[in-house]
Amino acid sequence: MYTAIVFLPIVASAIAGLFGRFLGARLCEILTTVALFASCALSIVAFYDVAILGHSQIVMLWQWITSGDFEVDWMIRVDTLTAVMLVVVTGVSSLVHLYSIGYMHDDPGRPRFFSYLSFFTFAMLMLVTANNFLQLFFGWEGVGLASYLLIGFWYKKPSANAAAIKAFVVNRVGDFGFALGIFGVFYIFKTLNFDAVFAAAPAMAGKTFLFAGHNVDILTTLCLLLFVGAMGKSAQLGLHTWLPDAMEGPTPVSALIHAATMVTAGVFLVCRCSPMFEHAPDALAVVAIIGASTAFFAATIGLFQNDIKRVIAYSTCSQLGYMFAAAGVSAYGAAMFHLFTHAFFKALLFLAAGSVIVAMHHEQDMRKMGGLAKRLPFTWLTMLIGNLALTGFGIPLLGIGTAGFYSKDSIINAAYLAGTPVGQYAFALTAIAALLTSFYSWRQFLMTFHGKFRGGEGHHGHGHGVKLEDVHESPLTMLIPLGVLATGALIAGAIFAHDFIGVDSAGFWRDAVAVAYGHGGGKEIPLWVELTPFVFTLLGFGVAYYYYIMNPELPAKMAARKGLIYTFVYNKWYFDELYDFLFVQPALKFGRFLWKFGDGTIIDGLGPDGIAARVLVTTRSAVKLQSGYVYHYAFAMLIGVFVLATFFVVTGGMP
Repeated sequence: MYTAIVFLPIVASAIAGLFGRFLGARLCEILTTVALFASCALSIVAFYDVAILGHSQIVMLWQWITSGDFEVDWMIRVDTLTAVMLVVVTGVSSLVHLYSIGYMHDDPGRPRFFSYLSFFTFAMLMLVTANNFLQLFFGWEGVGLASYLLIGFWYKKPSANAAAIKAFVVNRVGDFGFALGIFGVFYIFKTLNFDAVFAAAPAMAGKTFLFAGHNVDILTTLCLLLFVGAMGKSAQLGLHTWLPDAMEGPTPVSALIHAATMVTAGVFLVCRCSPMFEHAPDALAVVAIIGASTAFFAATIGLFQNDIKRVIAYSTCSQLGYMFAAAGVSAYGAAMFHLFTHAFFKALLFLAAGSVIVAMHHEQDMRKMGGLAKRLPFTWLTMLIGNLALTGFGIPLLGIGTAGFYSKDSIINAAYLAGTPVGQYAFALTAIAALLTSFYSWRQFLMTFHGKFRGGEGHHGHGHGVKLEDVHESPLTMLIPLGVLATGALIAGAIFAHDFIGVDSAGFWRDAVAVAYGHGGGKEIPLWVELTPFVFTLLGFGVAYYYYIMNPELPAKMAARKGLIYTFVYNKWYFDELYDFLFVQPALKFGRFLWKFGDGTIIDGLGPDGIAARVLVTTRSAVKLQSGYVYHYAFAMLIGVFVLATFFVVTGGMP
């Protein structure tokens, strides 16, 4: 069963990719989608068997590498952590496949698209079922490759190619740190097997090694190197710049990257390595600080974005920050719970945005929308549910709400209960991020579906404006996934909260993570802490309603003034400009110097080109000696005889 879950997508991908031209686009769509739904059905069975009944397994497939002391076997590890990820990955991916049948129906490259999509899913499944660091790294690089292929799927668009390259390069930075961490793990523990490494980790607590004249904690160093990899994949502050540009790919790709694959890999890695992080408190503090900072930072950028997909992209970045903040205060169960619920409502939001984009003839600027609720009632309803889940709407005193309410509030509460300065920092920033999230989410919703329709005013890049009567609901292949995801976004939190973060959560997670839920120590959560996210969520909605329904002319006037804070946030804190100045331009100048001076002047000048030039000059001089006149040659012979005779006389060589 577990082998089928992992390998069905890659078999379908290979068939669609290699034989798609002969099979036709329709057959490739059906084949890959059926394979993913089969994998999803098996994953649900596996979740029940492993997470509920407790039948964790490690399936040996084959020996992979044997070199001296270095032995790596290819195994499928299925514990509760893996089972949760299997459901998330295959569930979202199967729905994205179905949705893509409608979304991509006019694209000539459909076999290639569905092949890439299934390969993406396979790579993520390889990652989450890995039983050692090297196998995990294989899946890790696989999702990096798949993201490059899918972000740049429309390769004739320069912006898509640039975005794909940016995602690939930025992730190489993180992956370099991850690779160093794997090298370090093998150097210290003499194995890459998870169970062996985690069993030996407590004995390494507090031990140091000498580096650059300083004693450095071993586990802290290893965990930080692994976390650098997680920062790249999960787009945390500093290595986040690729994520918004990934919107250049087709919308189903955005949903898959942001909800189920790639960006969740970093959170999974930290939770998988929780037995190591638990003995490296300084590394955990860094995880919490980076996570909370990212949650706040990305939420501020989402405030003023006008591209409907970019708003959701920065929302993903922010929500991933929540997950790392939870992991950083040892609330691994809460981190995985938010990853689980986030998959439902984030995939829902992206696919609903895709429905709007198709209806608007591929317009993505929210300033050209408005009043679409009457034309897209089902999309309106599903995006409403997605927004309620994203903002964590619920009633704290009654303990009922959408999926995001249970998981997001559990993270904020866990940060408060940590009782440390780092925990208080994480609590403050995640609470403020909840306010900002509410504002930008409802701003997007109101600008898109309510108020006056602004599409007829014309829009850049597509000629004439869209008429409201031309806007119509998407086909069933796109609406069915929206309905399924909306259901999950509503009820998944209530159904699974007890298992993921309840008092008996240790029995659910077993040995899959080190700590089931935080270090609250049984402390009661003050009422004001429970009410803070709820109040902030209502406040964010109120501000958005005031600006975009009651006074819709105000935002444009504020934007026209271009105040300092607005400009700073609108330009995404100038990270792209800073990196361009620090890294891109110096690299270009250095490359140009090596090209012009190093390669052109020195290597070519003194090497091939220089030698060729000298030969050319010599031959030109020699050619001048060949005049064609007999008396010139006779004179030359006479001179030669004279020179030889003189030589022998002077040297005494004549008899």
